[in-house]
Amino acid sequence: MTAERTLGVVMNGVTGRMGYRQHLVRSVLAIREQGGVELADGSRVRLEPVLVGRNAEKLREIARRHGLDRWTTDLDAALSDDSCPLYFDAQLTQAREKSLVLAMDAGKHVYTEKPTAETLAGALELARRARAAGIKNGVVHDKLYLPGLLKLKRLVDSGFFGRILSVRGEFGYWVFEGDWQSAQRPSWNYRAEDGGGIVLDMFCHWSYVLENLFGRVEAVIAKAVTHLPERHDERGNPYAATADDAAYGIFELAGGITAQINSSWCVRVNRDELVEFQVDGTHGSAVAGLHGCKVQPRVVTPKPVWNPDLAQSEPFRAQWQEVPDNVVRDNGFKAQWEQFVRHVVDDAPNAYDFMAGVRGLQLAEAGLLSSREGRRVELGELSL
Repeated sequence: MTAERTLGVVMNGVTGRMGYRQHLVRSVLAIREQGGVELADGSRVRLEPVLVGRNAEKLREIARRHGLDRWTTDLDAALSDDSCPLYFDAQLTQAREKSLVLAMDAGKHVYTEKPTAETLAGALELARRARAAGIKNGVVHDKLYLPGLLKLKRLVDSGFFGRILSVRGEFGYWVFEGDWQSAQRPSWNYRAEDGGGIVLDMFCHWSYVLENLFGRVEAVIAKAVTHLPERHDERGNPYAATADDAAYGIFELAGGITAQINSSWCVRVNRDELVEFQVDGTHGSAVAGLHGCKVQPRVVTPKPVWNPDLAQSEPFRAQWQEVPDNVVRDNGFKAQWEQFVRHVVDDAPNAYDFMAGVRGLQLAEAGLLSSREGRRVELGELSL
């Protein structure tokens, strides 16, 4: 009979969209349903969540819906529970740093959404505290676990591209203003005073995607803009959108690779997925999204000829080949939860620690500085 143990997890911020859907329902509860996380010795760890938030009514309803009986609005009480050695945070960015400090002071291992803090200095201080206390720590890097990017990583590792020349990314969709149609994202995302902004949100993602697939970012040139200066909140009231809702960045990577990524909540989608990356190399190219990935090797690359006098007859999109799935991929958030639980319980490796989160904030701050001052900004080495 397979041995089983339990791991209590204090989950703060589960009333929010991401904390509820991806982390509670599709990760922690899904892991419970499958019988826990399997460890190297064949035993399993079953996760027991304690839900924490500010709204008792919402917490009570979530607990009722999923048959859970442990929830509280008192974070200190939850952190004093010795049966919960792990703390997870999916709160608003401005509330996260203080709660992470409280959790580490209580001796908890910590796993958190990004960004870990509102500033680079704050993120570095969190990393220093975790190291000094010997606390295991991790930051969500969900996009690395997505099927499309896993296929792209496989291509990189196989040498398919030859020498990689460039990466071009397009991310975003039209987020409605909230007046004639409700917005798909919370209003705080568009208020700088509440920690909003697409640079702070997405550059943290681009940092780890670029670093883990192609090379660490060494310099950035960025333009952050607020295309829509007024939006309407969840009650239909107008408010000033003070945060950037689009960012256009050029990233210089180690090894001489140039990456360009457009990020926008003010763009209408004319692509197969909400985010796509095109990678061009001397031996081939690929276009990857969250799920799909297609390639065009050098040996079958067509030879287009520029002729503006004739209508284009080349079926360019049909000249690419799909990369097969070959394996069934699990939810990316759930996959990283399992990896981090193994890190906590089994001491398995974890590359996505607080310092990885620090580098994401470093890139976000450098991008905002580049936009303000209209110049190229180099990213220096960071150390504890």
